[in-house]
Amino acid sequence: MNRPSPRRRVGSFLALATAITLVASGCSAASTSTTIDATAPAKLTGTVSFWHFFSDREAKVVQSVVDDFTKVNPGVKVDVHSGQDDEKLKKAIAAGNSIDLGLSYSTDIVGNFCSSGAFRDLGPYITRDKIDLTQFNKTVRSYTEYKGTRCSMPVLADDYGLYYNKKLLAAAGFSAPPKTLSELKKMALGLTTYNADGSIKTLGFNPMMGFYENAASHFGPLAGARWLSKNGNSAIGGDAAWTELMTWQKSFIDAIGYDKVNAFTSGLGQEFSADNAFQTGQVAMNMDGEYRTAFIDDQTPNLEYGTAPMPTADDHTNLYGGGYITGNIAGISKGAKNPEAAWALLKYLTTDTGAIVKLSNGLKNVPTTADALASPDLAVTPQFKTFLDIVANEHSGTTPPSPVGAGYQQSFEDFWHKYQSGSGSGLAAGLAKVDKDIDASIALTTGP
Repeated sequence: MNRPSPRRRVGSFLALATAITLVASGCSAASTSTTIDATAPAKLTGTVSFWHFFSDREAKVVQSVVDDFTKVNPGVKVDVHSGQDDEKLKKAIAAGNSIDLGLSYSTDIVGNFCSSGAFRDLGPYITRDKIDLTQFNKTVRSYTEYKGTRCSMPVLADDYGLYYNKKLLAAAGFSAPPKTLSELKKMALGLTTYNADGSIKTLGFNPMMGFYENAASHFGPLAGARWLSKNGNSAIGGDAAWTELMTWQKSFIDAIGYDKVNAFTSGLGQEFSADNAFQTGQVAMNMDGEYRTAFIDDQTPNLEYGTAPMPTADDHTNLYGGGYITGNIAGISKGAKNPEAAWALLKYLTTDTGAIVKLSNGLKNVPTTADALASPDLAVTPQFKTFLDIVANEHSGTTPPSPVGAGYQQSFEDFWHKYQSGSGSGLAAGLAKVDKDIDASIALTTGP
């Protein structure tokens, strides 16, 4: 299974910088302004080149929904290219390859793809076909557009909560998951066990930044932390919420010992394998997305576990129940040869209730429309329901789109990695430099 985790999405930003530059060069939103017929075609024909990142079992789920679309539209052939990550997608669009519809795992490309025109403005299609955007909640709508240009549509969502091993918690005397970060730390330390040589045997919760889904973006909503100011510059250094989160995380690591946590983390299995540390019982509690329920069903079906919203900062208990939301997004490429058929497929994947529910049931991602969330055909276990509640919670949030993509997140996480190890500068000075670096990178993209 090659599902890219959001942590890897952020971590790959620098490697994708060249591709982003290629997409943006010589291409503006105005150069790819969308001109369409006044009415939708009565009959769709031709081939649609559809690129997406899913592979293996998940690719089969996507293919089954594409097959449903072609049954309704027999004049259309969909040429599916599975396993195409964002780097491949960006480079292919920049090179002028024949791509009609591209599906990305990262909302971070929206700022660049909308502003550069790599994805076409969908506004004319949405207006013509009277698509009701209020069927998507406010957070989902926010990460599919940039500065008023909607160049993408949401193809299911991911949100993040706490997974906990019921047996391990019960054995340690805990009857319920924590609701605050101080409770999480206390419980995790009580759940941590050691080998005879002092090394960690079982970790209650792994606080290491960079472990699996431990990303700054996922922690931010737990304290209502802000990324960017209204003028688009970095707000990180001036937001006390980030200082609070980082201080808590560093104290957690220090309570066990950075070297011990680092050594333990280095020996854990791959996130999307059956050796996932939560699934093997090496970690008692873990932050993860709703899709983990499908991996557990497939790889560790006998695991007794529960899910809950992530604990919040102690002075932000009003935020409990929310979490970080992101998702897959899809758009019509600037070089699309069959844009009308591409739009029809995109509309089907993102607004047809039956298609959304089938994708959700197969991929175990959260539906993004109100009708799909309320559908009696949606398969909902108690563990999965937690994530349906998180996506509907008013305190859930996401990362704002930016012309530098995930670059501002990468700059911050680079410092956080140093800070947690004790090798970085002081917290205030380090965050001030993060702000300076982010503002400089944004200025290079947007100009004075």
